[in-house]
Amino acid sequence: MPAADSNDVAILQQVFHPSDFTPASETAFAHALKAALVAQADLTILHVSTKENSDWTEFPGVRATLERWGLLPRNSSTSDVAKLGIGVKKIQARHDDPVESVTAYLKSHNADLIVLATDQSKEQFQWLSKSVAEPIARKTRLMTLFIPKGLNGFVSLKDGSISLNSILIPVATVPPPQPAIQAAVRLARRMNIPKGVFNLVHVGDKTTMPAVSVPDLPGWTSNVLTKQGEVIDVIVETAAEVKADLIVMTTDGRNGFLDALRGSHSERILRRTPCPLLAIPAGGFISSVM
Repeated sequence: MPAADSNDVAILQQVFHPSDFTPASETAFAHALKAALVAQADLTILHVSTKENSDWTEFPGVRATLERWGLLPRNSSTSDVAKLGIGVKKIQARHDDPVESVTAYLKSHNADLIVLATDQSKEQFQWLSKSVAEPIARKTRLMTLFIPKGLNGFVSLKDGSISLNSILIPVATVPPPQPAIQAAVRLARRMNIPKGVFNLVHVGDKTTMPAVSVPDLPGWTSNVLTKQGEVIDVIVETAAEVKADLIVMTTDGRNGFLDALRGSHSERILRRTPCPLLAIPAGGFISSVM
């Protein structure tokens, strides 16, 4: 296998986290904050409310969290956060539709990764419930990390520790799986995970599995699985079987992080997944540099 990419060019410079101040969003916030810390990126937290004014104290406490994680001393200041190499911006927006507010923000602001919570129990995910009429080309750059409600994810809100030892990567001819594989390897390397398994699952025969390459990463091994059955069932069942901490997959949507999932395999997996899901839009900026 080829050596892991040692290129230190920053792929993530802007992490974007829409929050509704629920416990599920707190878990997503922990993942967004950890991503910003690892990438030395800026973190923007956006809260959309129908109220004229929301209480700023409801926003996730960045300094309190970093203090709890042991990265800042008690009673730290805003300048101490900057010393960690990240910038933090908190924005309140008043709008009746959170989806429209988020997409409006993304029209005029850069983002490389979106981290948000989803509710699997609802008939439709809040963030996927409304069609985005105007395609926004900039959104094709975005990776999106979905944290389903009720799951702890792989970043501890309590102490910031990471539990990421099993990553599942679905492999199909379309969309191309290589960007997802590269993203998974890069994530494990950047988060300094000492050992783990990249589980590649293909639904079909070995003869139909596309050729892929998994870069070498010390301490990590590859496990290639080929199975028969309904695609979504196989992926979800395999995620449980290998105790996946994360699913990483390429999505075929090109009009943004919402349209990338709507009606796709990714959305159907997201409704049943036992772990977070990282979606990499095919044809986007991130996909092109992976």
